[in-house]
Parts: sequence; structure tokens; C-alpha cells
Amino acid sequence: MSRKRQKPVDLTTLAGDLGSEDGSDPKQFHAKPWNAPKQAGRKSLQLCTQVKHALHGSLAACADPVLQALTVLSVEPAPHTGRLLVILSADDPDRAAVEASLTRATGFLRSEVASAICRRHAPELVFEVL
Repeated sequence: MSRKRQKPVDLTTLAGDLGSEDGSDPKQFHAKPWNAPKQAGRKSLQLCTQVKHALHGSLAACADPVLQALTVLSVEPAPHTGRLLVILSADDPDRAAVEASLTRATGFLRSEVASAICRRHAPELVFEVL
């Protein structure tokens, strides 16, 4: 069975037509809805609230005065509930001292969060100081 080949002249007329997908990003065109990032659900937000309250209490109980001065503004899943972004505000203008204190106390704070929530694995805490 032979195929009918098109002449090059016929192909140029087809290439001149603009379609709706011309000039768009192929990644966006072929994107699947199940690959899109998901918004935090009700349970994720509930976990973030529990972690916020646990951190608020454990920061106040720390012996370090730099950590006692911190205020927990919000806790958000980043990108899921296995890792949580904790946004803190500090009264101390020395940001390096605050971050050094947080780095030293990360294990303690994570253990306090683990005892306050009911999960098999304690989430990883990532701190951001404003």
C-alpha cells in the first residue's frame, strides 16, 4: 500500500495557519490537573494551628531570653505537612543571634511539637524570622 505524499507547496499553506495553541507554553498546554499544587486542607490547617499553639508555649518556657521574646505569627505547610514553615517576629534587631538561638533549639522545639500533636512522625520545622 503506498502513501500519498504531499507536495512542499501544500505544507507551507498549512504552516501559515495560526491555532489556539500557537505561541503558548507546551508545559502549560500538557499540564494535568492532578500535578497541580494542592491547597492546604482542613486537617492540614488544623495541624498548623496545633503546632502554632505548641510552639507559643514552648518558646515561652525556654531559658534563652532571645527565644522568649519571639512571637509565632503563623505556621504553614511547605509544601506539605511533613515540613512546616514557622514565621516568627523578633523584637531583637540582631537577626544573627536570633537565628543562632533557633538553630540550637530546633531539636527541643520539634520534640515539644511532637508531644503536643498526635502523629506518627513529627514534622520538620523551618523557621523564618521577620
